[in-house]
Amino acid sequence: MVFIAWAPEYQHPLPEGHRFPMEKYALIPEQLLFEGSITKEQLFRPEPLTNDDVLRVHDRSYWEALRTLTLPERAMRKTGFPLSKALVDREILIAGGTWKAATLALEHGVALNVAGGTHHAFRDRGEGFCLLNDIALATELLLFNKLAKKVLVVDLDVHQGNGTAALFGGRSDVFTFSMHGKKNYPHHKEKSHLDIELEDGTGDNAYLGILGEVLPGLIAQEQPDFLFFQSGVDVLAGDKLGRLGLSMQGCKQRDQMVMELAAKHQIPLVAVMGGGYSPRVADVVEAHANTFRSACHIWS
Repeated sequence: MVFIAWAPEYQHPLPEGHRFPMEKYALIPEQLLFEGSITKEQLFRPEPLTNDDVLRVHDRSYWEALRTLTLPERAMRKTGFPLSKALVDREILIAGGTWKAATLALEHGVALNVAGGTHHAFRDRGEGFCLLNDIALATELLLFNKLAKKVLVVDLDVHQGNGTAALFGGRSDVFTFSMHGKKNYPHHKEKSHLDIELEDGTGDNAYLGILGEVLPGLIAQEQPDFLFFQSGVDVLAGDKLGRLGLSMQGCKQRDQMVMELAAKHQIPLVAVMGGGYSPRVADVVEAHANTFRSACHIWS
């Protein structure tokens, strides 16, 4: 069975003028339930991470400033969010969802989080709609608890996973792979173990050709025993914050490629949703829903 982390708090409301598309977090599970792709039994409510869990990745001074709502306004502006207790609670709940999904993937092969993919969060700061790095937190917990020896992060959001890259730079037990828009945010790119930069307008054939050439060899080379898949759908043509040109079908094929390779090599996989900012929220929901549909089909 494919298990999926979701909670109503994922939809933390933002003040007027902040246009981060929170509504997708409710619409995705609603759509999957309505069409019969999943049942309510597959949805689980995560538990928030503890302070000790958070401090495995993030600096104590940064976490204390977040937790006590004393982070300077300038630092919060970089995240794109106004600071509030509800927002911080949401972040540790999302990270808890990714961690719980990881433990379920070890047992069932795959699990997903309706949120997550907060790959712009660094050890000591947040950026780009990200306060805590859920992929890094779950990775460190897997390694600390000796549930994995080598973790591969496959980040296919349109934006480079700069926070994740910086957190794991120089590590041999984590390999970070980011394939992203060359001219997109962030302006200053960090160094992942492997970065592939794509030109504006890159479409299905070129994108899938590159991924199909690189990822199988990367898995063979690194021999990971766990895989995190940052499955942002801001690679779609027309996305307001992306500059690539994938079709809905191309994005779905991308997800299938990653998941089929993980299943073939019996590598537990957790998919987190990342970005998606198409003008029509229905397109965002459909593209994300395809990720869940692919997982349910492959691990049926």
